[in-house]
Amino acid sequence: MTSTTRDYAVLAGLDGTAGWQEEFYRDLHAHPELSHQEHRTAGLIADKLRSWGYDVHQGVGGTGVVGILRNGDGPGVLLRADIDALPVREATGLPYASSVSAVDRDGNEVPVMHACGHDVHVTCLLGAAQLFAERPDGWHGTLVVLFQPAEEVGDGARGMVDDGLASLLPKIDVALGQHVLPAPAGIVGTRSGPMLAAADSMRITVYGRGGHGSMPQATVDPVVLAAMIVLRLQMVVSREVAPTDTAVLTIGSITAGTKSNVIADHAVLQLNVRTYSESVRTTILDAIRRIVHAECQASGSPKDPEFELFDRFPVTDNDPEATRRVAQAFTAHFGDRAIELPMQSASEDFSEIPDALGVPYTYWGVGGIDPATYQAAAKTGRIAQEIPVNHSPGFAPVIEPTLRTGTEALVVAASAWLSGH
Repeated sequence: MTSTTRDYAVLAGLDGTAGWQEEFYRDLHAHPELSHQEHRTAGLIADKLRSWGYDVHQGVGGTGVVGILRNGDGPGVLLRADIDALPVREATGLPYASSVSAVDRDGNEVPVMHACGHDVHVTCLLGAAQLFAERPDGWHGTLVVLFQPAEEVGDGARGMVDDGLASLLPKIDVALGQHVLPAPAGIVGTRSGPMLAAADSMRITVYGRGGHGSMPQATVDPVVLAAMIVLRLQMVVSREVAPTDTAVLTIGSITAGTKSNVIADHAVLQLNVRTYSESVRTTILDAIRRIVHAECQASGSPKDPEFELFDRFPVTDNDPEATRRVAQAFTAHFGDRAIELPMQSASEDFSEIPDALGVPYTYWGVGGIDPATYQAAAKTGRIAQEIPVNHSPGFAPVIEPTLRTGTEALVVAASAWLSGH
């Protein structure tokens, strides 16, 4: 480390936050809430912020919480964390593991888990919020801490914007955010330009003509049709996207039929596309439609296919100047624990907030895996096999140094504007 926490007056109280942060994190992890259902989580956040003197707005975009702390003249910095959990059954074996279930938006009862680290994000941002509130002599300007619901379904940021977020906020100069990653705890990683991919999920319904399994000549089999579509789509990335571009096309679900000797009359495919530019995004989505229509025609489908786009996320494209400023601050504070990240194929809706506000943003990663465990897996070349990733039932960031590093990162990044570092 090339500098110490004493360089930031705001960080002087960091050791005092660790106790409540760890307890708060365990409680949050044990009580996850699905997208748009984050009522308990939002209440806990709002109570903390009020106790530190923030001007608090609840119910923004449904269950979003915004805290505003003014401390004289100076820049306005927005720090964001997402707060929702996933319909995943936890398999970490932790003493504070979730056993929660809930009813999802389709009316199904599902297990719920903080399988993406949003509990880490909330806890770190609350820690940073307390440190800024208790050390007003160490900074000047306005701090906005924003706790966003429904990131996992891709409409939480837009919901807050559409609910009048801009009218609640003072002038903002930059928006900042972070995500815990399956990387060694203690590291922070930045990247200028495209950082996270755009994502588009698509539901495709193709139609056949149903009948008895013993008389296929009287049917149009939608299962065979779906299989041909799956095979043909595998060539979109390899043959229609330039080798210098990056894209992913995954067919995650095929549903058809009810019985072994009944040929169904339709099949439903669900797929996901990840891209880093609008031109490649358009190329792939157009190719999917073209191929599906062509395969339906080749199979003699009696009805045109239907397409539904959902769970759409924008590219997270980090502003070069804001990223440079944060990266320099991280290098000065964290030393060789500050790294440059490769592009990530995961997706986020965070950028919809700064884009709507017309301000630059940067978004970085913090590690959450026990360093010894990670290095042992790296030594045997089995990182992919042995290190649980986000959305996995086994994803469980180590509490420390993850919380400390994430809290420090938010303070150091914001201080690059608020303290003139």
